[in-house]
Amino acid sequence: MPIIDRRGFLVTSAAGAFASATAGNAAFAQASNAAASPASSGGGANARPPRVTRILAEFIVKTGYRDLPAPVRKEGVRTLMNWVGVAVGGSHDETVNRAVAALTPFSGPPQANLLGRTERFDIMNAAFINGVSSHIFDYDDTHLKTIIHPAGPVASAILAYSQYRPVTGKDFLNALVLGVETELRIGNAVYPNHYDVGWHITGTCGVFGSAAATGKLMGLSVEQMVWALGLAASQPVGLRESFGSMNKSFNPGRAAANGIFAALLAAQNYTSSDGMIEAKRGWANTISTKQDYREITDSLGSHWESTLNTYKPFACGIVIHPSIDAAIQLRNQEHLSADQIERIDLRVHPLVIELTGKKTPQIGLEGKFSIYHAVAIAIIDGAAGEKQFSDAKVRDPKTVELRDKVNAIVDPNIKPEQVDMTITLKDGRKLHKYIEHAIGSTQVPMTDQQLETKFSDLADGILTQQQTRALIDTCWHVEQLDSASEIATAALPNR
Repeated sequence: MPIIDRRGFLVTSAAGAFASATAGNAAFAQASNAAASPASSGGGANARPPRVTRILAEFIVKTGYRDLPAPVRKEGVRTLMNWVGVAVGGSHDETVNRAVAALTPFSGPPQANLLGRTERFDIMNAAFINGVSSHIFDYDDTHLKTIIHPAGPVASAILAYSQYRPVTGKDFLNALVLGVETELRIGNAVYPNHYDVGWHITGTCGVFGSAAATGKLMGLSVEQMVWALGLAASQPVGLRESFGSMNKSFNPGRAAANGIFAALLAAQNYTSSDGMIEAKRGWANTISTKQDYREITDSLGSHWESTLNTYKPFACGIVIHPSIDAAIQLRNQEHLSADQIERIDLRVHPLVIELTGKKTPQIGLEGKFSIYHAVAIAIIDGAAGEKQFSDAKVRDPKTVELRDKVNAIVDPNIKPEQVDMTITLKDGRKLHKYIEHAIGSTQVPMTDQQLETKFSDLADGILTQQQTRALIDTCWHVEQLDSASEIATAALPNR
């Protein structure tokens, strides 16, 4: 039975505003808001920006596990669950095999495991490879406001570090949440301008999350955390030109390793500018034409961007998901087969064509950036998991024939998260489906059970069913772990 059917997706409403954090964090939020008044948010040529780097460093250093509201912790656990699943699932992809082969002769001491594999590497190379593994399928988590994939740079870094210097599950989850919060807030401050000029925002902002989370586990002081963020700012990585190639997954992997590098140096008092994010010649002004520093500092400790994280039901670029959702729904409702279809017309946002306009993909990676292929396989298979984006599926004559019948029309009135689909059948009938919010969005989130099913599908053939179940349970109970390194141990195959 196709993956999408087994999951039995439920349409649910997104959670509302989350409860405020502790009184200490609420007070911190008020102070942060005052520091980042509209007059100082970077909006004018002569405006003096707030001390964003230091405000953020203070928040990271002072926020503990008990300061996290229950819904924030819960989403942090779901983020971890999804990340481990996709990292295990991608662990034997050709891209990962090549990275392992390239780095094995030069790796340092065997300090950390690779998820789903038996090799061990030094923590920076392990973080890099796990980051690559978690992103290679384009199946990882997504913050829809910025299109950042938050977990890869952060979780890859701290799971590697936790095998070198053991930390409790609670401390691990706290660092994960703070790292994700850091990268998302920085991303909000520069998106979409930063992304539009060609930067891969997961890499460029992910390095901040990795540095923040690793530095938190190291117990950096506020001053050292300022330097860690500054050193992270000096290492932006990732260009959108890499999309559709192995290079794309390099970006979160490199961000993970670079963040560890920044934190390690800062722990030894390797200094940086105190204003590397906001300074006139700092990160935000150099890398983007938009700088809204309020996005970084407002309501720190009371509003959590990390609760807006989402998880993909489909193994491809997020902007294709509404079209896949529409195609699968029409297929299942009307019991459609490919040979019944005359043409498929889609009205989509311009970004959809810009990012996923490959009409004739030749390999599976390119298929992930082809709305034409994605719609075709959604009709044929009723699913869009990793198996539907294989090299063989992209080249299958039946897929190619239906792909050529897909017509994507740019409509600026359609939002990126929407699609208006009309399927014309050979008997003259027209079938219509409009998607306002696709499965996997904040409005229609994946349930815990659906995340487990996705995890199991990805781990199939890499771990036994018993190992998969044990790993899932370990992730769900991360807060009870004496050592977060148990996650990596549970992900070892053939033990």
